[in-house]
Amino acid sequence: MITLVMARARNGVIGRSGKMPWHIPGEQKRFKALTMGKPMIMGRKTFESLPGLLPGRRHIVLTRDGDWSASGAEVATSVIDALALAGPDAAVIGGAEILTLFAPHIDRWELTEVHDDPLGDAVMPAPDPDVWKEIAREDHEGYSFVTLERV
Repeated sequence: MITLVMARARNGVIGRSGKMPWHIPGEQKRFKALTMGKPMIMGRKTFESLPGLLPGRRHIVLTRDGDWSASGAEVATSVIDALALAGPDAAVIGGAEILTLFAPHIDRWELTEVHDDPLGDAVMPAPDPDVWKEIAREDHEGYSFVTLERV
């Protein structure tokens, strides 16, 4: 199952200057639980924004630059290559362009809905209700953890 793991504000913002414009209690713990032991597919900028390699997970980086490399990263230059490297159970974690490229391949969406409208330079549209069905929701003050499956 290919799972999209992301946080998105009410106004569509998912990032600002390569970082998330919020801090949500428990979100990092949830991210770790959802991605542990799985290959994570991400863009180069997302990889470079990480504090380092995240333990217990493979880092597959999709980039147009076939010469790019980084210690601990597996490089893919196409969506098909990234999916082949990842296998049938992977997490797609960002950034915005990567999320759009992988949209047709996503089976499940683990979404943190941020109940705010922060400024940002990376945005994603809301889940399309004709494509995504909500199967679980955990509401908190200022945010919700939502699980969606493709219809």
